[in-house]
Amino acid sequence: MAGSRLPRQLFLQGVAAVFMFAFASLYTQIPGLYGAEGILPARRMLRPQGKGRWQQLWETPTLLWEAPTLGLDTAQGLELLSLLGTLLALGALLLRRLRHLLIYLVLWAAYLSACQVGQVFLYFQWDSLLLETGFLAMLVAPLRQHPHYKQAPQGALAGALPHEGLPFWLVRWLLFRLMFASGVVKLTSRCPAWWGLTALTYHYETQCLPTPASWFAHHLPVWLHKLSVVATFLIEIAVPPLFFAPVRRLRLAAFYSQVLLQVLIIITGNYNFFNLLTLVLTTALLDDEHLAAKSRNSQRRKTPASWPKALLAMLSWLLELTTYALLAYGTVHYFGLEIDWEKHTVRSRTTFTFHQFSQWLKMVTLPTMWLGVASLTWELLTALWRWTQVRGWLQKLCAAVQLSIFGTATVALFTISLVPYSYVEPSTHGRLWTGAHRLFGAVEHLQLANSYGLFRRMTGLGGRPEVVLEGSYDGHHWTEIEFMYKPGNVSRPPPLIVPHQPRLDWQMWFAALGPHTHSPWFTSLVLRLLQGKEPVIRLLQNDVAQYPFHKQPPTYVRAQRYKYWFSQPGEQGRWWRRQWVEEFFPPVSLGDPLLDALLRQFGLQDKSPARTRSSSSTLAQVLHWVRKQLSPLEAPSLLWGLLVTLGAIRFMQALLGPRPPRSSPLAREEKYRSASKKDSGAASTQATPAPDNGSSGSQTPRRKK
Repeated sequence: MAGSRLPRQLFLQGVAAVFMFAFASLYTQIPGLYGAEGILPARRMLRPQGKGRWQQLWETPTLLWEAPTLGLDTAQGLELLSLLGTLLALGALLLRRLRHLLIYLVLWAAYLSACQVGQVFLYFQWDSLLLETGFLAMLVAPLRQHPHYKQAPQGALAGALPHEGLPFWLVRWLLFRLMFASGVVKLTSRCPAWWGLTALTYHYETQCLPTPASWFAHHLPVWLHKLSVVATFLIEIAVPPLFFAPVRRLRLAAFYSQVLLQVLIIITGNYNFFNLLTLVLTTALLDDEHLAAKSRNSQRRKTPASWPKALLAMLSWLLELTTYALLAYGTVHYFGLEIDWEKHTVRSRTTFTFHQFSQWLKMVTLPTMWLGVASLTWELLTALWRWTQVRGWLQKLCAAVQLSIFGTATVALFTISLVPYSYVEPSTHGRLWTGAHRLFGAVEHLQLANSYGLFRRMTGLGGRPEVVLEGSYDGHHWTEIEFMYKPGNVSRPPPLIVPHQPRLDWQMWFAALGPHTHSPWFTSLVLRLLQGKEPVIRLLQNDVAQYPFHKQPPTYVRAQRYKYWFSQPGEQGRWWRRQWVEEFFPPVSLGDPLLDALLRQFGLQDKSPARTRSSSSTLAQVLHWVRKQLSPLEAPSLLWGLLVTLGAIRFMQALLGPRPPRSSPLAREEKYRSASKKDSGAASTQATPAPDNGSSGSQTPRRKK
């Protein structure tokens, strides 16, 4: 039985890395987004309503309620949480002892606290995904760390506690829900681009923040784009059920297909930490045997398998080949794949209808839930069997308590997750057990389980809509206000900013899809630019000198809507071409009746000015000093600086840390001869052969971490 100790450690490190990126990225934007002079001040979200302290905390679960007791306002409290989260996550990456349940509890609680006041700028699916993953990481993380992993007497248990695999199974279930729902919603949305397999002919230039590679991907042949859409449906809809396959090689094949998809998305799009987080979830498909650095020679010296094992291996191969054959046949049949030998292309088209797909979805949604039930039941039985192998009544009692607690939590979280998962098929959602609905409703505000569905509809089919801000001193001569990351200047190449998410740039992309009244925050942005508020200006240009109105705020501000397209090959010095469409926001100035009316309509007027008493506290002064030191750095530089610092520290740890003593060549040869003599019979009864300190599979991966 392959263990999951190494994948769990890899998962915990990955979650810590994503938390570090998420907190650090958010920290750089807090003054402009949530400060007293920001677009949507966070203090408006936390106004006591005369309720009890614990009731108030339960209804709006955020640690920021306690900011005034520290002498901080809400935005400063948010800065403190972001810095604390960044440092704790960095520590968990560097020190194995900090990959502890309490550390991940603090990380989860801090990010949940930020989301409670984040408003529209923290309403993204990857924020919900990080919260759900962070809560699972809290359950996966051990209560205490052992200095070394020792082999259990039974060998197969590998020293694992009985309950350890249960919360980690929920990670696999989360990955399944994320990928399966993301594939299904593309077809249930009836988007003609997805049904016509032409979505990727638009996606690369219409996505929020393209990368330089997006330009090259956009100009690939249309037949390759259509084939890529087919591959996307295959990876997101057909492959996820293999996450629970009984054959290990099928799970590994599913793992590598998911990794391939996420890496390609990272290369061709700036999706902050989302794809990195998805890669972290895929660790649930791995096992110790696949990750451990075992010598191939030691594997070859294994004793020949008995005939039952040989028969089981043959059946596994048959099942594996049958699965691949069915996937290949289904792909060719349902997407009409044909090779055009003359044009050296592959033709593809959707051969099923929306009604047929809806009927298929009704037929498979409930069985996929039962697939999850069956897989979880197997995990529970495995955990129970492991518990029976525990020796000593005190150890057995402790293991029983842990198994009861974590088993109950796993079953409860799985039951809760069925509700948002069932959103993909309305009739299944209605037939779901009412107890699951009640349980989900009780904890929905904690975001322990969420619904997902990425790229539901393809936008910008007639050109990428883009909002361009302009400022003027006289109302006649207008100057464009350029952002650091979103498209604007047609001669500037798309940036590469992963894992940073410029949240204002993202919301500008959403704002361009409709009228400005659908994005109330945009009116507040215009107001702050007219007022010349530096925290907001730094969201547009971190180097204030690059902002065209840095000496004096503009008298008038307006916004125009354009349509952008990637330039054609051969157009020197241009990455984009654009065409004016219409006025997006009319020219306004401070005191303009239209601007005041919009601010009143959206509730954006400052009726209660920010308190200044907190600025004199010591903690507030420390936060101000830290902000002053870090503000010259652009967010991507700060995040990559953290990554480089982490790599340097890990390198020094590996260089200066204690090394296990190496055996002499004579001793290794004698050990090899001794092991060869025992291969005939006695070796099969041993828990493990005596490890070679220079190539131990259990120690080498630990040194790399």
